[in-house]
Amino acid sequence: MSATYATIREVSDYFKVSVSTIRNWVRNGTIPADTYIKAGETYRFNLDLVEGALLNTPEGEARASNPTTNMSASTRVEENDL
Repeated sequence: MSATYATIREVSDYFKVSVSTIRNWVRNGTIPADTYIKAGETYRFNLDLVEGALLNTPEGEARASNPTTNMSASTRVEENDL
């Protein structure tokens, strides 16, 4: 099985959120530990697993069904700040 791993910046670009949002998601478990590898202070994320984990959360399922109307105000601000 071969997996492609992405940097934290690539993950933030993919999901169109800030790097600090990805760090928060890792810290609070929204992105589970089994979706990334950590060596020292470096993270490498399996994008397929991260996306699956985010879609399996109640917030992720709501966004998947209607991504523009279910977006929180804080997410819109972060996207505009990029």
